[in-house]
Amino acid sequence: MKQHEIPGRVAIIAGNGSLTKIVVTTKTSAAEIYAHGAHVTHFQKNGEPPLLFLSVKSYFAPGKPIRGGVPVILPWFGNRDGEPSHGFARITEWQLVKTSATSDGKVTLRFALPEIPGRDAWKNLRTEFVVTVSDTLTMELITANDGCEETLEIENCLHTYFQVGDIGAVSVHGLEGAAYLNFAEGDNGVPRPAENFPIRINRETNRTYIDTASTVEIHDESLQRKIRVEKFNSHSTVVWNPWTTQKLPDDFDPAEHQHMVCVESGNVKQNRISLAPGKTSTLKVILSSALLK
Repeated sequence: MKQHEIPGRVAIIAGNGSLTKIVVTTKTSAAEIYAHGAHVTHFQKNGEPPLLFLSVKSYFAPGKPIRGGVPVILPWFGNRDGEPSHGFARITEWQLVKTSATSDGKVTLRFALPEIPGRDAWKNLRTEFVVTVSDTLTMELITANDGCEETLEIENCLHTYFQVGDIGAVSVHGLEGAAYLNFAEGDNGVPRPAENFPIRINRETNRTYIDTASTVEIHDESLQRKIRVEKFNSHSTVVWNPWTTQKLPDDFDPAEHQHMVCVESGNVKQNRISLAPGKTSTLKVILSSALLK
């Protein structure tokens, strides 16, 4: 993997738990990506607080997901009996296949999901993840059905954890016109009608907004920052904060809920993708930030 290093731009080192970590430095920002899960754990513009939240108690171990950053959720979302929650992509070691840097300072990394023994049902699913680091963070999850006969039913999601100063001073904008499923209150798949006001989080929140391609903004009054989540080929948005009431593994301190919110872009539940033989689907998300005026 060392052959993909770029002096002054891309370094490949041993990270937490001795997992392979790729450190990216640009003129305007810094980022860290683990090969385990092709997992972006850090992105920070020069002169700003980190954009991404990472739990201080996160596991960094083979077979376990990293808590925070941007987990890659594929090929299913949520739980399946006898299977890893949110699919196997986020607990698999991806291959770094290419790195490049441009004269204007952008750095791009391309990862490939290897074929996994025992996953014959998914042997025709070819998956790549492309991360571009500049003054923005751009992520593209590319899935292709290389089979000749069967359509693949997949769910995908970039499960992004954002760092905020105080969850009580956060509002989420852009989803006012979308119906949603409220899993924190046991809706059992029955959508609730759209609301006409931004989301304020003051309790356990687990909402899946459906049939929405809208850009979302997180207004953080505490840090005086506006985070913009621009997405393409995504028809679901998940907003999640476990508060202190949702039972989670011990890789998350309940007090950390005060400093994070997940706004996740993808295609889940009713918006899952039917990927026909020979077809390709690309989920793209661009994260940016600015002063909150």
